[in-house]
Amino acid sequence: MEIQLQELIDQIKKDGVEAAQSEADAILAAAKAEAESIIADAKQQADKLISDAKSETQRMVKSGEDAILQAGRNLLLSFRESIARELRIILNQKVDAVYASEHLTALIVKAIESWAEKSDTENLTVILNTEDLKALENAVLADLKDKIQKGITLKASDSFDGGFRIAKNGEDAFYDYSQEAVVDMLSKYLSPKVAQILKEA
Repeated sequence: MEIQLQELIDQIKKDGVEAAQSEADAILAAAKAEAESIIADAKQQADKLISDAKSETQRMVKSGEDAILQAGRNLLLSFRESIARELRIILNQKVDAVYASEHLTALIVKAIESWAEKSDTENLTVILNTEDLKALENAVLADLKDKIQKGITLKASDSFDGGFRIAKNGEDAFYDYSQEAVVDMLSKYLSPKVAQILKEA
């Protein structure tokens, strides 16, 4: 009887150890699976963070490059505009100097002579501002009276500062040699050349 009891105790112990071992193995397997899942999730999140960081870095670099390029374009445009303004100021000063000197009389005389040589010109009207008209009326008419037979009319208009305009045969349209028109024309001619020089520099 004692032997049977001992066998029963040994069997219970064995069964208990095996059950405990089986339960321990199941817990260990579950813990291992959960650990692997946590590691996989962590790796996935880390990969996403790295990918997002790379994308953000690339976006920031591209944005920075674009900003630098735009700033460069803006600086170049500003510089060109500044050069164009300076060029216009210089042209205005030069044209003003010519129109304020005795050269204006020579210019007007030469322009009238050139127009008068055309066969379809019967009379010319030279329009100047009042101040220039008073100063130049006698000189212009004296220089021209022996050179052309066709009618010349000098007329005052204060719609422009310096220079002159010429209308032929009483037409309303006129050819504009005013200071502003000449500066505009020279600016339009020189600005592309300045832009080309800046582009090549």
